[in-house]
Amino acid sequence: MTKASAFAAIIFDMDGLVLDTESGYCQAWQQAAKHMGFELSEPFCQSLSGLHGKQITEKLQTQSSEDLDINAFMATASSLWRAHVQSHGIAVKAGFHELLAFIQQQNIPFALATNSRRDNALECLSLAGLQQQFPLIISRDDVVNGKPDPAIFLTAAAQLNTPIHQCLILEDSHVGILAAHRAGAVTVLIPSSPPITAATLPYCNHIMDDLHAVLAFLTGLQPNQSITP
Repeated sequence: MTKASAFAAIIFDMDGLVLDTESGYCQAWQQAAKHMGFELSEPFCQSLSGLHGKQITEKLQTQSSEDLDINAFMATASSLWRAHVQSHGIAVKAGFHELLAFIQQQNIPFALATNSRRDNALECLSLAGLQQQFPLIISRDDVVNGKPDPAIFLTAAAQLNTPIHQCLILEDSHVGILAAHRAGAVTVLIPSSPPITAATLPYCNHIMDDLHAVLAFLTGLQPNQSITP
């Protein structure tokens, strides 16, 4: 018996959790800002982690001048990002392949639940060589409200035919972990941009360094141990 038997399903976030996309997004936003005559700091870019498109554009608009053409900015950033990933691909986070192999070997249902639009998610997964890995993908297109609203995770659990409280959700951002907590799942935070803020801590059942640690958690604990801190 393994720790994995305590969970009926596992739900992954994508950006910053499965894929190392966020550093590329940040670089593209900073380059686009310079091109348009202003600057974006690293901490500000990190604050966009986990947000969906509308939230990102709203924060960018408030950070820059009032006359910023946000559509032109996003088009420039998108072009810069796409040029980079077409040449270099997108890196997969350490431990993902090993964790996924274990989940599949144990026949645990799993899904991807992302604040990204479906087309963007599929493009990123393809560039990372993961286009065939997730049998179920719930995207921002599938719900009325994105994270931190819990709808994405509740939808994923429903399509997995699994009560949400029996799901383990793996997230890297405050927005994502808040959505997972609100949904009622067991939450694991693997921060993509430490340090962890005090505001995030109350919503974390577990905090781990990487996906290797998640695998160790699922395989290394005794069955009678608690699944909460």
